[in-house]
Amino acid sequence: MLLLQQMVVLFIYMFIGYGAAKRNVADDEFGRKLSWVVLNVANPALIVSAVVNGDGSIEGRDFLTTAGLAAAIFVFIILLARTLPAVFRVESKMRRAYTLLFSFNNVVYMGFPLVAAVYGQEALLYAAVFSILFNIFAYTYGVEVICEEGEKEARWKKVLNIGVVSCIFAIVAYLTKCSFPSFLKTAISGLGGLTSPLSMMVIGISLAKIPFGRLFTDVKLLGGCAVKLVLVPVIAMAFITRAIDNKMLCGVCMVMLATPAASMTAMLAGQYGSEEDAEFVAKGVALTTILSVATIPLVSMIAL
Repeated sequence: MLLLQQMVVLFIYMFIGYGAAKRNVADDEFGRKLSWVVLNVANPALIVSAVVNGDGSIEGRDFLTTAGLAAAIFVFIILLARTLPAVFRVESKMRRAYTLLFSFNNVVYMGFPLVAAVYGQEALLYAAVFSILFNIFAYTYGVEVICEEGEKEARWKKVLNIGVVSCIFAIVAYLTKCSFPSFLKTAISGLGGLTSPLSMMVIGISLAKIPFGRLFTDVKLLGGCAVKLVLVPVIAMAFITRAIDNKMLCGVCMVMLATPAASMTAMLAGQYGSEEDAEFVAKGVALTTILSVATIPLVSMIAL
């Protein structure tokens, strides 16, 4: 029931964007501007708020274990995503978008609410570590992989961006235990709270151009979804549950592995990729989100 409620909320946001585009209130240019707000204002604020407004703390061994495990999970998924275009024989012009789509899970916009609902607020401290690493990889590797070929020097200049700076700031603030005035916490929380609705609205705007039936007719996309949503989390959790004694951390890992493709990938594709890239990634995010309603409970029953 908790999962279903969260999915309904996300789809409401998506439907608002979809409806606005269908009524010609929001077009592609408006979607790109919203993407800029998400990437450069809302999401950086969310990154910082995870530390600024966090309850409790993770000390010593637990922090290092969580960080090491999260890094290993991201590297594993990224490396696997690089092989999927060849496995499913994806057209060369779509390989960058396909790789980006399957490289990142929706650890923040869906992962955080699910973790909080199932494991409590304390578990969000573990999730925050995943969030920081997610944003470091997304704003570096994610930008690099979606940019046009032949622009290596130019695209790596984009790596030191507001997202990465926010992650560095969050890490420093956590390690130094900085305190912030209440008005600043409120402002950061408010801006961070825009991330989920705005990002899903952007996806809805992108989907307005795609016939609904096309979501379920791309065999290569469906194959990647099966690997990402079921095969990867089940296999990964088989190793994690044997190596880690902390049940809460195992539960957080399961959620992070089982969540659908990150809506942030659609933001990155819209900001740095082509129009075709943005449309494909938005379609993939929507499809994985729909399928995750069934796959997350399935993975939970198998893995835990």
